[in-house]
Amino acid sequence: MDDLSSLREALRHSPDNIPLRRLIAERLMADDEFEQAEGEYLSGLRIAPDDESLQVGLAQCYLEQGKTSAALVVAERLAQERPAPDNQILYARVLLRAGKIDEARDYYFAAVDEAPVLEDDELTARLGNPLAEPDDQPDEMLREPVGGFMESVDELIEMQRPDIDFSNVGGLEAVKESIRMRIIHPLKNKELFEAYGKKIGGGVLLYGPPGCGKTMLARATAGEIRARFMSVGLHDVLNMYIGQSEAQLHEIFEQARRQAPCVLFFDEVDALAASRTDMKKSGGRHIINQFLSEMDGVDADNDGLLILAATNAPWHVDSAFRRPGRFDRIIFVPPPDDEARKAIWELNLADKPTEAPDYRKLAAKTKQFSGADIRAAVDLAVEDALTTAMKTGQPLPLTTKMLLRAAGTIRSSTTDWFASARNYAMYANESGLYDEILEYLGKKKN
Repeated sequence: MDDLSSLREALRHSPDNIPLRRLIAERLMADDEFEQAEGEYLSGLRIAPDDESLQVGLAQCYLEQGKTSAALVVAERLAQERPAPDNQILYARVLLRAGKIDEARDYYFAAVDEAPVLEDDELTARLGNPLAEPDDQPDEMLREPVGGFMESVDELIEMQRPDIDFSNVGGLEAVKESIRMRIIHPLKNKELFEAYGKKIGGGVLLYGPPGCGKTMLARATAGEIRARFMSVGLHDVLNMYIGQSEAQLHEIFEQARRQAPCVLFFDEVDALAASRTDMKKSGGRHIINQFLSEMDGVDADNDGLLILAATNAPWHVDSAFRRPGRFDRIIFVPPPDDEARKAIWELNLADKPTEAPDYRKLAAKTKQFSGADIRAAVDLAVEDALTTAMKTGQPLPLTTKMLLRAAGTIRSSTTDWFASARNYAMYANESGLYDEILEYLGKKKN
């Protein structure tokens, strides 16, 4: 009998033994048996719901399986209720996996400041601040990397051919029509638009609450016009070596120009295009100036280059990006409407055992939910079903009642965003840029 079998036999005689159950889960994790480990962690938490080590293990287990939404729920709770440095670093890892780089950076460096011994070289490299002034950087960070200037951008940015189009995006018809007019129609009616002096290309900024499909819209746009798609994250641009971030950004644009027509998508663009008036360091301003120069096509032809960007905080984007020829079309992407929520529920349940879910009821009961919120609700319902299935040995189909119960435990992630956005729309909206937010909220501008 191997060690794991011996441990399981011992657990059979002492099912409430939390240290033993945790040990079994850790052994399963080490053997890459993540689904079984998840079951052990969940079983332990039913007995001891406040056990911190079990919560940490469960978050790590979710992360290993790519269940980022579920990992966020557990790790966020740990970071808020038990803000020890190691829990903050775990939360930073999950935030990074979810693409929330700024939040990940804040949690990680706050934890390292408190407990330097927990510093992780890989996380530091990925979340480090390459925008600091030369005097703020250690000497070794200013030297050019051994072996050359930087990696080939072809290796850094994957060129994709999206297999989705607008038919895969439920609802959001007004948003899709705006993108059609700004991007799709000019490409399909090139001669007509050129007759009016309209160039093929330009920029569109998508903004709205997190998790509401901005990235999917960008991919679907590329799919609509059968164009290549490049998704650029903050880590693809920023480099610790002075001057290389600007060079890297230039090379990304050059690659996109060579592949035109191409959709170049910048996620969390406010991190690269933050207001220069808020910056104390010149490094960030240099990158912004380079970004503006590339969008203007100062030394290159941007014809056929379509630039999409997404942000949760448009008020932090430098106003220079909103001038003609840059992000001159700014589109509000609201939380999914009833039809879109119904489609999202159907999509997330398509490959799972279900018992005639009432999708319209699920959509009606999850108003203001983002797509990410719905995915999290499905994950929680699956966890509950797995818990029962582990006892019976039979798959338990997900019912409307189970799904609604799971959704009832989740607070809509759009709520806090609208609380902040409303203030900007009411009191910092002289240009009318955020009128769409007020219309969505059913409020009038002062």
